Order: sequence, then structure tokens, then C-alpha cells
Amino acid sequence: MRLQPLLLSSVALAVVAAVPAAAQTSSTTAATTSDQNAKDAAGTDIIVTGTRAQGRTRLDSISPVDVLSASALQNQGTTETAAALANVAPSIDFPRPAVTDATDAIRPATLRGMSPDQTLVLINGIRAHPSALLNINGSVGRGAAAVDLNTVPTAALESIEVLRDGASALYGSDAIAGVVNLRLRQARTGGGASVTFGGYDTHVPAPVDPRHVNDGGTTTASLWQNIALPNDGYLDVTGEYMRRNPTSRGDIDPRDKPYIVRSRFGDPDVHQYTGYANLGLPIGTTGWKIVGWGGYQYRRTQSAAFPRNPSNTNNVPAIYPDGFLPLIQTKSRDFSVTGGLKGAIGAWDTSLTASYGKNTIDYATINTLNSTYGANSKTSFYDGAMSYDQFVTNLDFSHDYTLGALSDLTVAFGAEYRRESYAIFAGEPESYNHGPYSDGFTDPDSSLSAGAQGFGGFSPDNEVNAHRDNVSGYLDLEGKFSTLSVGLAGRLEHYSDFGTTANGKLSARWDITPSFALRGGVQTGFRAPSLQQQYFTSIASIIDSGNVILTGTFPSISPVAQALGGKALEPEKSTNYSAGFVFRRGGFNITVDGYWIDLRDGLALSENISSGFSAAVSDLLAPYGVASARFFLNGVKTRTRGVDVVANYKLDTMAVGTFNFTLAGNYNDLKVLSVPETTSTLNPAPTLVSRQRIVSMEDGTPETKVTGTVDWSSGPVGLTLRGTYYGDVNEPGSTAASDLHTGDKFITDIEARFDVAKQFHFGLGVDNLFDVYPDAAPAGYAAGVVAFPFYSPFGFNGRRLYVKAGVNW
Repeated sequence: MRLQPLLLSSVALAVVAAVPAAAQTSSTTAATTSDQNAKDAAGTDIIVTGTRAQGRTRLDSISPVDVLSASALQNQGTTETAAALANVAPSIDFPRPAVTDATDAIRPATLRGMSPDQTLVLINGIRAHPSALLNINGSVGRGAAAVDLNTVPTAALESIEVLRDGASALYGSDAIAGVVNLRLRQARTGGGASVTFGGYDTHVPAPVDPRHVNDGGTTTASLWQNIALPNDGYLDVTGEYMRRNPTSRGDIDPRDKPYIVRSRFGDPDVHQYTGYANLGLPIGTTGWKIVGWGGYQYRRTQSAAFPRNPSNTNNVPAIYPDGFLPLIQTKSRDFSVTGGLKGAIGAWDTSLTASYGKNTIDYATINTLNSTYGANSKTSFYDGAMSYDQFVTNLDFSHDYTLGALSDLTVAFGAEYRRESYAIFAGEPESYNHGPYSDGFTDPDSSLSAGAQGFGGFSPDNEVNAHRDNVSGYLDLEGKFSTLSVGLAGRLEHYSDFGTTANGKLSARWDITPSFALRGGVQTGFRAPSLQQQYFTSIASIIDSGNVILTGTFPSISPVAQALGGKALEPEKSTNYSAGFVFRRGGFNITVDGYWIDLRDGLALSENISSGFSAAVSDLLAPYGVASARFFLNGVKTRTRGVDVVANYKLDTMAVGTFNFTLAGNYNDLKVLSVPETTSTLNPAPTLVSRQRIVSMEDGTPETKVTGTVDWSSGPVGLTLRGTYYGDVNEPGSTAASDLHTGDKFITDIEARFDVAKQFHFGLGVDNLFDVYPDAAPAGYAAGVVAFPFYSPFGFNGRRLYVKAGVNW
């Protein structure tokens, strides 16, 4: 790790940015944006994540919390919430995978390099529902079913709080790496509209076919209105439309003439509509308030599978004489609604909320065929669907006690009930069947693959309908006694499928001086195995010597998996340690927090266990007519250590405006200490967790990420300059020789803004100003399809130009 050079380069970036800014005579966006940036810089925002004490700020908190304002999320080129968050939060990464089936459409984000489902996501402090998608291919986060952050538009947000600490004792399952809380806008007046258009203007440094490309045109239109309701109530409504054209960064396919780029390796084609609303309505003078929020998103995505060249065994020349490129289409419908009451019973602040969320994904494969039907094959197929829904009810009580002029105590307790359901629905028979040839004969030698090429449909063997529920209770104490603050929390949960778990947290902070404080904590955490991990089924039929044989992914408690030693899944468990300090003086503040996370009983999707491994495996699988199987299993043990540094300096000048300098970095080292090597029925066993999976966990996200940002404003003009250093990332192959490394990279983004009459806002900018790509794959790698590692934390699309315009009223 070359930490010193990258820190120097980030500081140099801030200095260089300040020089041209000082030469300007006018300033930034609206005054409200400047005021919000100043609050963020000073750390005076009141936080609600990781504490139930009232009035705590980012710099006063016992645990490390980042507060990212709406302006910080919106003053950049991307309109995706996950990508915007990753751009400004060094501990968060958002890779852009390609040719990974539906993961291209619903991309997971990671915190501290851990699995995407080990970060809890809240909306207004209430647990959000994850996607129905289970990531089963070779992307970062393989085996996880995570919350899709992009279902909430940035235009609907007031801020995002990122708790960089374990919090299972406070919130329950999933909060091992930390918590992301999306706080929706709360305003009574005003509204606005904005349009952003951008696209890539880039030189693609592919090894065989370097070329200049203009593609990926994206239009995002947002409209929001804040409505005043009686008794200081509010209703905030946001609508957003997004249209994104695909990108293509593949290389020459060397398998068939003509030698051309046959793939579409890059971002998918997307049509998306989103609506969100947030309500707060006091009930007269009772002190009680009705609260509610919810949203709906429709996202149609088309991503490309690997191309089938003309000589491919599964091509039918009568249909596609030049080969074909299968497109995997997903239609994701995401719905959530939350309602409740907040008020006081006696001296106790009381909150009762109920939330329901559902995600349904319909699959189709288009521009394809089922080769076992020969020339009679259809060219598009409905592949089936999967859905996940979640109902959560929370009852919370809290009370602040004043113990003296410098001391207070917050007592909080509550309960939660949650019910989850997961289902898989079969597609049309031609999407998965092994059909007859056009001349009426079958395919006895199994030379052809059954089902739709690119993405085979779900068969009736894959159908699932499962559910579970759980209840939990917690007690949280947080006290400030002069210069010492102490937090103590405990939570007990009972799940209907695996039983009971208990977790606790002890944290403390010592304000040695008004400017300097030490803080730290120790806690236990857990993550319940998701229903997707427990029950996802993807079984395909193949023909072997005229016999139908099954292969694929089975639930760990299915008869097939149990024969191979599969067991009911247990929760992942962690022990978290953290220690750090806070320093502030004048316009400068810095937080430094180290962490150590020990994870045990981690879940992993096994490799395929084939009957060809040994006679014992063959005998175990033979009664079920199965050739190979894989399933989830516990037993991964990891250790994650690192440090987060966030520094900010605010400088007001009479002559040239206001500067906000931010330098933030994360160093993260994740090591896999052990993986399961045997099962209860297989000893020895084939490789259960491959080298690829281990390397992906250890090196799939940057070990070091540092972001330096300068925001300058003066009157109606503003400028944001951001530079981000990404350490090397390894996209593993089957051997070290076939690994793809991104290399150490530095990305520069710039945006200029100006206002007209304080109502009209315009901006233009460039993301990846110097057109930086990850290191290219070797010529001919994966038949030219994978030209760059898709593990790249900044993507592999190159330079992006954009313009934006907006109006406020």
C-alpha cells in the first residue's frame, strides 16, 4: 500500500482546485445548498442512526457516522443513489458487473469490503426490504441477496447516514459491517424539476480493437413538490424517469470470421420509473403525528449474455446465420409503504410503525433460441419470476432523563415483528425444456443445451414458496456523565426456522477536551440466512445416453443436498471491535476510527459437486437422477481490519467565497481464515469453496480508497472537484495466472454550476476527466468478451460528459 503518495496527491488536488477557484468572482448554487454544506462540514447535523438520544451530532456521537447531504449526492454526474453514495463515502464500493445475468440490473453495494447483505439498510430508520435477486454468478457479493439502493431516487432524499460500526444489538440481523439510513426529504413548501443528460465520450483501450466510442446516453428527469399540511405537517412527493442506453466495451471475438466485436460487455439498457412520497401530519394539539412514506419503481433492463458465434454448437444457422447475442431482460417491480404514529405516552416518546415491501422480478430471454427445437425454435422466451416480500412492525419507547447540568441518560426499549416470504415461479416450457429437432428426432448425445440460450427458464422443479417470521426485543441505554458517554444495548431475537440469538453492545466516549475525544466499543452481531439463500433453486435437465439427468443449485435441506451433507443454515455471527478519536477546532475537524471484525459461520455457495469426483459421490446422487449439485453451507471464517479517516476544513473568504475541503479515506484488509473442506457425508470432499471465491472476498474491493473533494461557492457560481484513488482489485480466475487486476487508479471528476435569478440552475461536468480505465484483460481473454475486469470499483466505461438544468419554485 502506497499510502503516503496517495495522501500527498489528494492534498495536492485540494490545493490545485483552490487556485483557479480563487480567481473567480462569483459563486455557487442556492443559499440553502451552501448552508447545508456548511452544516455538513461543521458536523452539526443531528443524527438518528446508531443512537436514540436526542440532539446527537456527527461529531458528538459515540459511534462513527457519516452524514451525506442531498447536495453532496446530487452535485455529481450520476443519478444512481448507490453510485453517488460510493463516490463520496470511501468505505462504500459499488462495482458495475457485466455478463452476470440479473446482477447487471440490480447491482449490490458493499461496506468495508464485506458481503452486501452484511450491511443493514433503513429508510427513515425502518428496515428496508431486500431484492428478490440472489447473486449466484461471479460478481462481487456472490451468494448475497441485498437491498437495491437505487430504488430510492436521490431527488427524494434529505441525507444519507452511514453508521460505520456493527449494530445488531440496536437493529437486529444484517448490521455486521454497518448501517445505511436513507432519510427522506421533509419540507412544507417549494418544489422543483431537473433534467440531467450525459453520455460517454471515450477512447476504449481494448487490447485488439482500441477505438473511440460515444454511447451510454442517459436522461434523468425528476419532479418534486413539497406540500404544507395543517399543524405544520408536510407531504413531499417525488417522481423520476430514467432512460439509459447500453455501453459496449468488449474486444474482437477471435473464434469466427469476420473477426468483429460480437459482445455487448458493459452497462445494460434501462427504462425506469420511480415515485416516492413522505408524509408527516400532526393530529391537532395532541402531540401525536401520523407518519408515512412509500414508493414504487418499475425498472426494465436488458443486459447481454455471452455471444453465440456462428459456429457455436447451440446456434441454428437457419435462424441466425451470423450467430446471435442473447439479451436477458428483467422487469423489476419494487413497492414499499410504511405508516404509523409518533407521539408521547406520559414522559415516553412512542413510535408505532408498520411497513410492507415487495420486489418481483420477471425474467425473459430475447434474441435467442432453444437449439433443441431446431429451426422451429422461438426467439424469445418468458423465463419465470421470483418475488420477495417483507412485513415489519415496530413499537419503540424512549425517554431522556436529565441528571444534572452536564449529564443525561436515554432509556429506550422496544419490540419488532417481521414476516418474510420468497417464491419462484416457472416460465414457459420452451424456456427450459429439451425439445425435439425440427425433423422430429431428439438429441440423444446431449450435444445441445436445453432451454433458452443465455438464460434458461425456471422449470416446475425450481418453484418455491417459503416464508418465516421472527420476533425481537431490545433495551438500549445511552448516558452522558460530564465528559464520559457510555452506551449499553442488548437484543434478543427468535426466528421460526433456526431459533434464538442474543447480541450485545458496549460503547464509550471520553471528551478529554472540548476539541478532542476518544471513542470505541465492542459488540456481537449476526445475520440470519436469507430465504433466498435457504430456498433458491435452479435445476436444469440434461440428456445423458437418453436419460434425463438433473444438475444445478439445490436448497441445503433438499434431499439431494442432504445426501451430500447439506444442513439447515445457521446465522452468521460476528464480534466487532472499534476505537478512534474526534478532533475539531475552528473550521477544521477530523475523525479516525479503526475496526476489527471477526466473522464466523459465514455462508458460501458451494462449488458444483459432481458424480465424477468419486464413486461415493456418484452413489449418493444416483437415487435422485442428479449429475451434480451445489448448495449453501456455513463454515467460512474471516477477519476484517481497517481504519476510516474523514477530515474537513471550511474556509470563508470575503473576496472569493467559501471553500469546503474534504479528505476521506478507508484502508480495509479482509482475510479468509478458513472455509469448509468436508461435509457430514463427504470426507474427503471436492473443493467446496474455490480459490476464486476466496480471492473475491479478500481482494474483490479496494484495500485502499481515498477521496479528496473541494466545494467552492461564491454568489451564483459553484465548483466541485473530486479526486479518488482506488487501490488494486483482483477479479480472480481459476488460477493466479488468469486473474485480472484493475491496477492502482486515480479518477478525477469536476462539476461547475451557476444560478440565474436564484430560481434557475444549470451545471455541466465531466466524470473520469482523464478517461482512466482499469488494466485491460489479455488479448482474446474469454473470447474477447471480457476486455476489462468488471470488479472495477469505478466501472470500465471511461470518460462521461453531462449537463443538467433545473428550476425551483
